[in-house]
Amino acid sequence: MPGMRVGLFVTCLVDMMRPRIGFAALKLLERAGCEVVVPSTQTCCGQPGYNSGDRTAALALARKVLAEFEACDYVVAPSGSCAGMIRAHYPDLFSDQPAELERINRLCAKTYELTDFLLNVAKIEGIDARFDGAITYHDSCSGLRELGVKAQPRALLAKVAGLKLVEMNEAEACCGFGGMFAVKFGDVSTRIADNKCENAIATGADAIVLGDLGCMLNIEGRLRRKGDNKTQVLHVAEVLAGPDLP
Repeated sequence: MPGMRVGLFVTCLVDMMRPRIGFAALKLLERAGCEVVVPSTQTCCGQPGYNSGDRTAALALARKVLAEFEACDYVVAPSGSCAGMIRAHYPDLFSDQPAELERINRLCAKTYELTDFLLNVAKIEGIDARFDGAITYHDSCSGLRELGVKAQPRALLAKVAGLKLVEMNEAEACCGFGGMFAVKFGDVSTRIADNKCENAIATGADAIVLGDLGCMLNIEGRLRRKGDNKTQVLHVAEVLAGPDLP
């Protein structure tokens, strides 16, 4: 996308827990020819407040996102959850704010999950990466159900040299995280996570790959608690960008 200014919405979870995902996304966007802007003041998209019923806090954060990214040609996030919050839920947040709703709708229209943007907007043809092993892919709920992210990561992973994709049973089933769901319903969340881990391990894959860090932390945390220190849990951007990351 030569000449296109792409705002990278890093997400607060990536910033705090695994910054290398943000660097991987940056690397991929720059490889695609984008001029990448990373507003230094960015924080949260407002999803935790919105999901908890705190519309006031969510609205304040949404206005902050609008101010930081409105001038960009596109907004890209390595998270179906955060991109889904903007595209699917910001219009509801601003439904009684007619003066801002038009601006929000324009922001929503140019906001994309990373793999969707790379495949369908940037239209990249090749991936300069290698992964010698088998992976299985978990479809995170928000990206799949709010944004239709399903084929996009698989199409990009198919371009990675040495990589073999082995589909798990119930790849589209929830991992049990669900934000506050994991806190409010811990026992149910744990059972759902166990089911996901069992399905993934049954494939014999070397790594579980996915597109949302919340799901990654939940799945990897459960694997390690069950004594599995071998299976890797990787963000799709880490695989696509290759090993040379901070």
